[in-house]
Amino acid sequence: MIFASTGAAAGSFSMIVMMLALFGIMYFMMIRPQNKERKRLQEMHASMEVGDAVVTTGGFYGILIDVGEEDVIVEFGNNKNCRIPMRKEAIAQIEKPGEAAAAAAEKKEEKKEKK
Repeated sequence: MIFASTGAAAGSFSMIVMMLALFGIMYFMMIRPQNKERKRLQEMHASMEVGDAVVTTGGFYGILIDVGEEDVIVEFGNNKNCRIPMRKEAIAQIEKPGEAAAAAAEKKEEKKEKK
């Protein structure tokens, strides 16, 4: 009789340990990466400046013309009349003007090395 109660207590303890382990795995596999991505996007949206090249969530490339509190105005293509206001959350990627020049220079060097 005594042995049966200790076995049940050990079984419930192991079940609690398994549930905690499962929660820990879920945290590191799902919740933590999502929080990191949200923080990265907030920092990116806070660093927006006029003249930055952007890619929208729809896949359109443009240049920032005006940056407001929650909205931005993006100019698309060579047509100066194609300026569209949108939410900051619609911007998926930002490329600073200096970074674009450095990336282009690296590509040119790689092409020269291949020849």
